[in-house]
Amino acid sequence: MTKPTFKWADPFLLNDQLSDEERMIRDSTRDYCQGKLMPRILEANRHETFDRDIFYEMGEMGLLG
Repeated sequence: MTKPTFKWADPFLLNDQLSDEERMIRDSTRDYCQGKLMPRILEANRHETFDRDIFYEMGEMGLLG
C-alpha cells in the first residue's frame, strides 16, 4: 500500500476545486500584488507614507467587492 504524497504548496487541495475563471482571478491578483503592489508597499513603509490610489486600483480590478 503506497502512502499518498502530501502537497506542501496546497495542503487542502484547494487548487483542484477552483474553476478556470477562479484560477484566472487568482493569477491576475497575484501578478498585481507581486508586480505593482509589493514595491509600492515597501516604499510606503520606508517613508512612512500611505498611497490611497492603491484602493482605487484594487476597486477597479474588482478586488474590494
